[in-house]
Amino acid sequence: MLLTISTTHQPASDLGYLLHKNPARVQTEDVSFGTATVFYPEASSEKCTAALLLEIDPVGLVRGRGPSGDGGQLEQYVNDRPYAANSFLSVAIGRVFNTAMTGRSKERQELADSVIPLSVSLPVLAARGGHDLVRRLFEPLGYEVTLTGGKLDAEFPEWGESPYVSLTIAGEKRLQDLLTHLYVLIPVLDNEKHYWVAGDEIDKLLRKGEGWLGAHPEKDLIVSRYLKRQRSLAREALDRLMASDTPVEQLSETENATANDMTPKRSLHSERLEVVAATVKATGAKRVLDLGCGEGKLLRLLLAEPQIEFILGMDVSYRSLERAKELLRLDGMPERQRQRIDLIQGSLTYRDKRLSGFDVAAIVEVIEHLDAARLATFERIVFEFARPQHVVLTTPNAEYNAVFEKLHAGEFRHDDHRFEWSRKQFEDWANPLAERFGYQVRFELVGPVEEQYGAPTQMAVFARKEVTQ
Repeated sequence: MLLTISTTHQPASDLGYLLHKNPARVQTEDVSFGTATVFYPEASSEKCTAALLLEIDPVGLVRGRGPSGDGGQLEQYVNDRPYAANSFLSVAIGRVFNTAMTGRSKERQELADSVIPLSVSLPVLAARGGHDLVRRLFEPLGYEVTLTGGKLDAEFPEWGESPYVSLTIAGEKRLQDLLTHLYVLIPVLDNEKHYWVAGDEIDKLLRKGEGWLGAHPEKDLIVSRYLKRQRSLAREALDRLMASDTPVEQLSETENATANDMTPKRSLHSERLEVVAATVKATGAKRVLDLGCGEGKLLRLLLAEPQIEFILGMDVSYRSLERAKELLRLDGMPERQRQRIDLIQGSLTYRDKRLSGFDVAAIVEVIEHLDAARLATFERIVFEFARPQHVVLTTPNAEYNAVFEKLHAGEFRHDDHRFEWSRKQFEDWANPLAERFGYQVRFELVGPVEEQYGAPTQMAVFARKEVTQ
């Protein structure tokens, strides 16, 4: 297998310092399954490319193992390990570029900490899931993805598509981040590993996925495939991911509770959901969308409103939907009640016909998780294509962050937040949005109000102009 990493950051030849591999010579390292060679096809100040060539020795994989059972002798020469080549490449990346993956560079630490233009090319890569899966894995991380692939055999098109693709990804990243993305996602694409997966793989995955995996829209799939679909390991990994992603506002609420105060306090999260549910009810809605429904806490409040005839909950996370199903006890729900609700997996950055024909869309603490480039797509998906009569949308008020002792200046409440807006920024976004798509909008504050900072949550209630006239 061949992998190349290129940069045009000048002087580009500093890539050698970041990878800890000298561009002036070929460097070969023996690994347990073959040979890994690093060389530089080009190394100028304008552009530098490092290549990792991995040669797998299929006989060496079983050399020294005694025959076992029928066909034991044959196994030494015919085995399936070479076909887990993605996994071998991932291990080779971790071995050969280990120091670079830690983000350390004795000579160029400032550059190692910097975002630079990088591109990776893999001429042949197993992608068992097709082009769509490749894009779903790399594009949310901010990469531009270029793919080529074809039929298994041009003369026999009925045989279908080849599971192998030629892949190029490009983006402005720290080299450390690029390498960890490749290390995790390359074997995920193949859905196979050449070694036994045990509990220590969870720690490895969470270390390499720190800072990005918890926010990835395909984290459930990534975890499941990386751990070879061992459900108990996947559940533990996802639980640990979720535990590490507790928002600062929830930590602050917990720590502010005193032992002497025996009166149960309503959390900001609960108050937010209750306000949204009451706002939805006040519109007179009968058909309601909960976009980004998570574990279904708002869905439960909406189900308690007799006026609402049907509720559709959508989330990008399959695991969250499974938890919502358990929380709502859908399997044991009376049939008449069960017909009032449905759960679907989907993304707010893709047009979806299932979202049309609703009176209200509730979007609670969702937009701040979207990259700026995807926010415009979200706007069209909701306000142009789904086009409910009302949209009830909440997001954090960044001004209120000064109240949270856990936060330093400039920090967000949650590691996955891409932005947090002040009240003016929120209004500056929502007012033109409403005008562009034919809505009116009003703003409300949710939670305890501080004179200087406002409330922790801000809410916009959009109403289509033809509905209000």
